[in-house]
Amino acid sequence: MRFSRLTLGLALAASLFAQTEPFFPQPSYFRNHFSTPSPHVSLRPPVRLQDFVADNTLELSLRAYLELVLLNNTDIEIQRLSVERDKNSILRAYGVFDPILTGSFNSTRTKNPASDALAGAATQNTLNQPVDFTYRQQLETGTTYNVGFSGSKFSTNSAFATFNPSLTSRLNIGFTQPLLRNRGSDIVRLPITIARSRMKATEFTSRDQIMRLLVTAENNYWAVINARESLRVAQENLKLNDASLKRAQRELELGALSPLEIYRPQADFARAEINVSQARFRLIQSEDVLRRQIAADLDPDIRRLPIRLTESVLPPADDKEIDREPAVERGLAMRPDFRASLVNLETDDLTIKQATNSLRPDLSLTGSYSASGRGGNFFQRTNVFGGDGGASSLIRMTPGGFGDALNQVFNFNYPVYAFGLTLRLPIRDRAASAALADALLGKRLDALRQRSLEQSIRQEILNAVSDVESSKASVKLAIVNRDLAQQALDAEQKKYELGVNTIFFVLDAQQRLVEAENQLVTTSVQYRRNALTLLRSTGELLEARGVVVQ
Repeated sequence: MRFSRLTLGLALAASLFAQTEPFFPQPSYFRNHFSTPSPHVSLRPPVRLQDFVADNTLELSLRAYLELVLLNNTDIEIQRLSVERDKNSILRAYGVFDPILTGSFNSTRTKNPASDALAGAATQNTLNQPVDFTYRQQLETGTTYNVGFSGSKFSTNSAFATFNPSLTSRLNIGFTQPLLRNRGSDIVRLPITIARSRMKATEFTSRDQIMRLLVTAENNYWAVINARESLRVAQENLKLNDASLKRAQRELELGALSPLEIYRPQADFARAEINVSQARFRLIQSEDVLRRQIAADLDPDIRRLPIRLTESVLPPADDKEIDREPAVERGLAMRPDFRASLVNLETDDLTIKQATNSLRPDLSLTGSYSASGRGGNFFQRTNVFGGDGGASSLIRMTPGGFGDALNQVFNFNYPVYAFGLTLRLPIRDRAASAALADALLGKRLDALRQRSLEQSIRQEILNAVSDVESSKASVKLAIVNRDLAQQALDAEQKKYELGVNTIFFVLDAQQRLVEAENQLVTTSVQYRRNALTLLRSTGELLEARGVVVQ
């Protein structure tokens, strides 16, 4: 059976994750950071169900059914959303490179009684208003730099103040460069690389879960067909038993049949009625399960419609034997769970690298540069420290402002340079050693799990191949058995019409034909299920059904 391509969106490109958060002062930044998100969750109703309604019947081929499953199945939608947490982890890992702007302003007024003559006033009254801005960011090389600007306004009633109000400003630039621990972009970006690796493993795991959900959904499809064919066989058996009972009753009326022989046809007819009733309820239950798979149970109009499945119960003729070892190789190359285990080993290597980095001494190079300036109204005084302690005399006042302080800052009139080394040397770091030991142990465990999974996949595929070949042979034998049972029934009816045997042999042949029909239905559906299991075991189900996970 050939399928056209069905697309299932699963995840976005990881390279775009770091660009999803807006920057200040974009309008979207304020919407994200100051608006209150609504906790209301709106779930869309099932879609495209009406496209498959014909003559008040929900008509579904296997491809149409799987398409509705991918669009409407709640469990598959849950698997889609399971990737979002790991996507957010990648965005969170980028947070170490996010710049931070810190600003502060304080205003403090103080009144204190003077305790000595140098206070400049009997009651000293001061006003201090500092402001500070600092921009800090870490680079991918591990370097952390900061740029800060601070300014202050200080006014007092002291007679000794030379600048009043005194306006000061300072520009600070500093950096810290790790030299051993956390050195280099490979180490600094390890959390991002680990998050991306885990995201990749989650995508494979979600792909595996989606494949298993499709297996369950398709098995439910064949379960409905099985129940439908079982009901058909039971109804045909009821017709045969009804005809046999009427003929036996007519023969009894004509005296051609002993009254003791009428009970067998009556019992067989009653048993056939019971089988039809039971088969009808099994079909109803199977159809209800099918409706849930495509969310038709959520639509009050669609869930009332009868379902007609268009796939044939008999499998296509295929005499080609499946090669076992190539099937195993395909499984190891395509199974999402096995590929996820390989990604986990790569993640373990990154974790070991991260733990090894934590064991290194923390040696950092620090550097800073600052420039300062001062401005304000300049008061030139004389006799500031007169012998009698009296008030000094003001010679002149030169007006000034904050521009003077800024001019001194950016002309670098008063620079300050500083460099230094900081060493943090753990004499004994048992926590980091334990973390490294856990990382090494984790990789060994994942390697053993990967080997165990490889063995399980091999055994699973070999068993699936054997089941497919066995069910293929069973279908052929069931067809032969059904044809022989039909021929036997025809022969017994002719013998009965010629008076060679009794009604007992006809009824017995009818029962064998019903059993042969049921056996053919069972083996045919089992072949479909075994072939489906083989596709899942080799990881080829999505490709075989034309499903593309993006």
